[in-house]
Amino acid sequence: MVAPSADGMRPPEVRTERGSVRGAWEAVGGWRGSGAGAGAGPDAGAGVAAGAVAVFRGIPYAAPPVGARRFAAPSAPRAWDGVRETVEFGPTPQRGERGITLIPEHSIPGDDTLSVNVWTPDPSPAARLPVVVWIHGGGYISGSPASPWYDGCTFARDGVVFVSLSYRLGFTGFGWIEGTTANRGVLDWVAALEWVQRNIAAFGGDADRVTIAGQSAGGGAVLTLLGVPAARGLFCGGYAMSAAIADPSVAAAAERTRALARVARVIGDVDGLSTIPEARLLELERRITAPAAPHLLRDLHGMLRSGLMIGPIADGDVVPGDTLASVAHGPNAGVPLVLGSADDELVGMFPPRPLLDHLPRRGVLRALGADGAAADRWLADPEAIATESSVVLVGRYATDAVFRSWVPRVAGARSASPASGATWSYRFAWHAPESELGAPHHAGHCVDVPFVFDRLDAAGVERVAGARPPQALADAVHGTLVAFAESGDPGWAADDGGTGPSRIFDAPVRDELDAYASARKLLSV
Repeated sequence: MVAPSADGMRPPEVRTERGSVRGAWEAVGGWRGSGAGAGAGPDAGAGVAAGAVAVFRGIPYAAPPVGARRFAAPSAPRAWDGVRETVEFGPTPQRGERGITLIPEHSIPGDDTLSVNVWTPDPSPAARLPVVVWIHGGGYISGSPASPWYDGCTFARDGVVFVSLSYRLGFTGFGWIEGTTANRGVLDWVAALEWVQRNIAAFGGDADRVTIAGQSAGGGAVLTLLGVPAARGLFCGGYAMSAAIADPSVAAAAERTRALARVARVIGDVDGLSTIPEARLLELERRITAPAAPHLLRDLHGMLRSGLMIGPIADGDVVPGDTLASVAHGPNAGVPLVLGSADDELVGMFPPRPLLDHLPRRGVLRALGADGAAADRWLADPEAIATESSVVLVGRYATDAVFRSWVPRVAGARSASPASGATWSYRFAWHAPESELGAPHHAGHCVDVPFVFDRLDAAGVERVAGARPPQALADAVHGTLVAFAESGDPGWAADDGGTGPSRIFDAPVRDELDAYASARKLLSV
């Protein structure tokens, strides 16, 4: 809902390094005004008083990645004359309605795909408000900032300047290509953060108080950026939700490129791959980034043991080391970090297979990549013993292997490193009650996103949280990221070596020691 015509306020305008942008005042419910707007100009003060925030969408932070720039590092966008209208989202790297994630993430056609979106309660340099930069998920192959779930109005409502960004996806962003730079999607994140450093003060933000946050692949991006030298000094804190880890080796990434080139019948270098039209490349990348017959079990085994098939690569330059090296010893490892996952990330994603109930459980886990000792430890956990369905058991194992085990692994690595900052862990445990018919009765992947954005009313939320998710829990989850952005402390004791205490987001909210006990049994001992 756009506010200007209602209250007669002038649309907000801000001067960036490349030119002026004009946004819109948008109303936001549940205004909690906590001093936001202090020192604002007349229009900003009117917006705060009216319960409205200034929104700017589709501001380019890099030139369109087309032509010679398609597989190159991001370059600066061209300046523009006059005032650029920035009310609508810009084009997205995601093409078509992929339908991969539970979050409604819309695609917008066009070439100018590298842009940021800003929500602020006070677009004036005097405000100096904390900043949250959001990196969306989607397995590094899909996702879009143009989602109603990623609306930053609630953060601006609570005194935080909120920025979301787009970045190149799939093979274009992360494929290994001889003759050009690696990790182009990572460099897009860095370019967007550099834009924030140079421009966010004009929107009311404090460049010295920038927190990066994301979920799934976005959470993995947060962890990766801790190890990226080019990102040094661009942020002061990280908030990683359900971090999806890729870490493919250079050899594995190069082999996937060769496989793609063979099918496309081109030479597998930058010149050959540049001849593949975008639509054809998207078709081909699906073959190299998802488990599929005839190697379904092998590929699934690899993902559960080693992470996603495409994403940031430890190339020794842009990303010097793997995820654990990044979080514990990287050039940005000293910043404080909050990380956690939902309890049942992948439960419910495996279709019923009655045959599984007749197979030895240890053999099933071994087939999925667990070593013998880890399988024995994990199956001896009381939660595993109490799980009657083998399909649910596989979902719980996959959840621990892909998501939950990374929480104590990262926290333990950071605790053991003198280069690391404080680390806090959490678990999102809430799910719709059993009495709510048709609702998911597990805390699955993406369930916590509408809570952290305090957008329980957004379209599609009922698919992950049922029809009546608790507002009190949204207040707690959203308030945690706000507090962390403001102070660098989420509000509970730091994690000690991967054993907690962890904040449990449930009804009621509480803290527990060794909250990831079952997941830790998959780690080496």
